[in-house]
Amino acid sequence: MPITGVYFIPSNPNASTALQLVTERLRAAFPNEELTPIGRWGLEQKLLRDTPGLLPASSNSNKKPPNPRYMQFLSLTHYPTHGFIYTSEAEKPAPAPNQNQNSAAAPAPIDGIAPDHSPSPSMVMTTVPPASYGTLFQHFTYACQPFWAHRLTLAVPNGIVYEVGDFRVRLGDVRQTFPTARVRGTVIEVEWRGPSVVEAIPVGRGNGSFGAAGGDGDVDVEATSIDLARSAIEESDIDAEYAATASLIREFWGRLGVEAREAILIPNVGMEVKDRLRRWKKAESGADARVDTNGDGVGSVVGERAEEDPDPWSGADVARQFMEVLRFNR
Repeated sequence: MPITGVYFIPSNPNASTALQLVTERLRAAFPNEELTPIGRWGLEQKLLRDTPGLLPASSNSNKKPPNPRYMQFLSLTHYPTHGFIYTSEAEKPAPAPNQNQNSAAAPAPIDGIAPDHSPSPSMVMTTVPPASYGTLFQHFTYACQPFWAHRLTLAVPNGIVYEVGDFRVRLGDVRQTFPTARVRGTVIEVEWRGPSVVEAIPVGRGNGSFGAAGGDGDVDVEATSIDLARSAIEESDIDAEYAATASLIREFWGRLGVEAREAILIPNVGMEVKDRLRRWKKAESGADARVDTNGDGVGSVVGERAEEDPDPWSGADVARQFMEVLRFNR
């Protein structure tokens, strides 16, 4: 699973986007690179938000209104074997006050790798086969209409892909197609393609064996990975690599001199990589690593979908990043 960063530059409805500016800045900042498009890419995101309660609020109620909940459906052409669904966790009821505890105790940190901005509500990621993706969206927009409202559909219909040194850059204009058609801005994905501890962790095949890791199916693992034994990689190494790569991505973006909304070290980034490492270590110790529901439980679908999708969690990090910058909390 490559380590990435996503940037979004909003634009006014009747103004030009920053796509041409970013392309020109890439050429100027990296004059020794042959900035020739190597392919196309696209995405579609659908945002749902929960509806207010059907019963009117009591005028005498002092209860704080609940935070809005979101559900996002995302498809990426460079991860064609599954779609991504990201939804807000249900709010847990506040515990009853306990006079024996310090009421000023600090809140528990959000699970993730060093969030670099104010915490977002806890979210849960899942991936589904393409055949189920549209069916699930229809289910929530029709059968669950009283509880979920379709707010936005966004798309990058014809993005461009460049290779710039050790980075792969995907950029494209974001167009809103629902409820009204308009241009929202430009989104840029910066993917690190250099040596990586993360890419050295193989993918579980569902039968207890592990194969080479890969992102969008065209990664040269031998050229980009670090050859390490299972026992040599720890979760702290993953944290350190995400932090170091985030610095490289920010340095890359800084050379362009363009202000943008950033999503890199957001909550839960790296969660699936850590789970893959745990299952790999279990396989080495002789334990059954096919289904692991401890902790995050993200390995539970590996065995069920291994034949048609050898890595159901590939792209989960970049999907979170796209959803973060494209949520447009309406």
